[in-house]
Amino acid sequence: MNLDAIVGTWPVQAAVAVIGPEGTRASSSGSDVVRRFASVTKPIAVLGILDAVHAGELDLDEPAGPEGSTLRHLLAHSSGLNFDDDRQLAAAGTRRIYSNRGIETAGEFFEQRTGVPLARRVHERILTPLGMRNTVLNGSPAKDMTGTVDDLALLARELLDPQVLDPALLDEATTVQFPGVAGILPSYGRQTPNDWGLGFEIRDGKDPHWTGTLNSAHTFGHFGQSGSFLWVDPAHDLACVSLSDTDFGPWAMENWPPLSDAVIREYSAHV
Repeated sequence: MNLDAIVGTWPVQAAVAVIGPEGTRASSSGSDVVRRFASVTKPIAVLGILDAVHAGELDLDEPAGPEGSTLRHLLAHSSGLNFDDDRQLAAAGTRRIYSNRGIETAGEFFEQRTGVPLARRVHERILTPLGMRNTVLNGSPAKDMTGTVDDLALLARELLDPQVLDPALLDEATTVQFPGVAGILPSYGRQTPNDWGLGFEIRDGKDPHWTGTLNSAHTFGHFGQSGSFLWVDPAHDLACVSLSDTDFGPWAMENWPPLSDAVIREYSAHV
C-alpha cells in the first residue's frame, strides 16, 4: 500500500503507519516528525495510571473525583465532570460526559496517592520500555503529549500483543465500562450507547464514526483535536496511527474512514 499516495490527497500535512503484531507494515513519509498528540495523550497517560493499579498502589473502585465517583468513573468519562472544570453535571455512572478535567483529576489522584509525577511514571513505565524515545508528556495528561508516528506505532504494536503492559489490565481498559450509558462523541453527536473503556474509546456499533465501516466492533483507540488518531482492531490483528499539522475537522471526517477501510482490505486476513 502506498500510504504517501493516499495521504498526499489530503488537504493537510500528515503521516500514517499501519501496524501488525510483528511491527510496522507500512509507513508514510514524515513518520519521524514530532507533532502534537492532543487527546491521543489520554490513553497513554491512563496506561501509566493503570500501571499503579497493577502494582497495588491504586484501586479502580476506590472513591476519586466528585461525589459518588471512583477512579474507574474518571477514566471512563463517567464521573459527571464537565469537559474542562470541576462542575459535576450528572451523577456518576449515569452519563458519558467526555471530560479533560476527569482525566486530569485522575492524574492528580495518582500523584497524591503515589507521590510520583504522572509524567515520570508514564516515561519510566510506558514510553521507555516501548522505545518511544521522541514522546514527551509535558502538561495535562488529557492533551499535552508530543511525539512521532513511529513512536505511536511502537505503542500500537504493544496494544496488539502486550509484552510490557499487563494483559489483564489492558483487557479491562478495552472492555466497555458502565454499559448502556449514553453520551456525546465529540464532533459526531449524541450516541446511545456511547461506549468507552478506561482511557480508550470502544467502537462497537457507533455510526457515524472516525474509523472505517470495516473496523470491527472490538476496535479501540482515540482521536485528537490536533488531527491525530490511533486505532487498534484485534479482530483484524491490525492497528493504524496518524498525526497531522492541522486541527481535526471535516477533512479528517472525510478521509480517515476510507483510509481505515483501505488498510483493512489490504492487510487483514479476515475480510
